[in-house]
Amino acid sequence: MATEKILVVDDDTNICELLRLYLEKEGYSVTIANTGMQAINKFAEKQPDLMLLDIMLPELDGWQVCREIRKSSNKPIIMISAKGETFDKVLGLELGADDYITKPFEAKEVVARIKAVLRRTAGKSSTEVVDESKKVSFDNLEINLTNYELKVKGERVEAPPKEMELLFHLASNPNRVYTRDQLLDEVWGFDYYGDSRTVDVHVKRIREKLEGVSDKWEIKTVWSVGYKFETKD
Repeated sequence: MATEKILVVDDDTNICELLRLYLEKEGYSVTIANTGMQAINKFAEKQPDLMLLDIMLPELDGWQVCREIRKSSNKPIIMISAKGETFDKVLGLELGADDYITKPFEAKEVVARIKAVLRRTAGKSSTEVVDESKKVSFDNLEINLTNYELKVKGERVEAPPKEMELLFHLASNPNRVYTRDQLLDEVWGFDYYGDSRTVDVHVKRIREKLEGVSDKWEIKTVWSVGYKFETKD
């Protein structure tokens, strides 16, 4: 049975209560917030494992809330909104959201998305043996998916789970070119229902973290095709 804490943020109390009903049935502990300021305050107070965040909120909108939360936390954020345009989805992802669900939605789908995200971000026991198949290292770079740890020049760097999974996938297969659709299928899998622009957003954020780290490798754009993790002699 689940024990994680979920913060549900929406100004529609009916939606909040519907999601509370489904999530508590799954064993999650649920906290509700109906405004942007409530969301920020309750996130700080409750320290939830995941936040479901609506965009159209009183006081502060969901984008502002997401931006504020990302200043201090990498806990997963799933944005929920009636805004289904690609621009809105890309903006949410650029601000640090891990997934995006468009209204109207099925509560069962939301629960499935939450389970998928929490599986990827579940904390590992400190006594757990590191699985070497989930670890890759290059000059000034180490990615470990056993404990979701990214080290750059020996220092730990915070990164959302999906960025780490994408970087690991590319780095595990150096010099292999992947199309955007291949990356969506192999990294996001059945959990994701979006378009290939999502890959571009995540690659952009990864590059910002790794800029100038090494001249022996780079994430290279293969124009009209996709991306590859290119190593250099």
